[in-house]
Amino acid sequence: MARSRGEEGQASVEFVALLPVLALVALLAWQAVVAGQAWWMVGAAAREAARAQALGADPEAAARGVLPGAVRDGVEVARDGDSVRVRLSVPVVVGGGASLGTVSARAWMEPQA
Repeated sequence: MARSRGEEGQASVEFVALLPVLALVALLAWQAVVAGQAWWMVGAAAREAARAQALGADPEAAARGVLPGAVRDGVEVARDGDSVRVRLSVPVVVGGGASLGTVSARAWMEPQA
């Protein structure tokens, strides 16, 4: 089967044209992973803060203690009666220090005597 001369290198050109789309899809997938991890971490921080409050310790210190150093600065801990709400900024993958939004979780534990 003979190919016409004008089709040589067509696959290479199509691949190069598709590279920005592939990079964008990979970037969006990575951002989704980062947002999911932030959601997971804020739940763990809220549970730890509620545990600390139930035992009479500082819930904010407990919440910050379970978070990695990179996100500790963006955490807010609020006491609401016996429950604790933890709010965390979701970092943007590209953008250096920007925030995509916040995720929050609330946890409650009965006070321990």
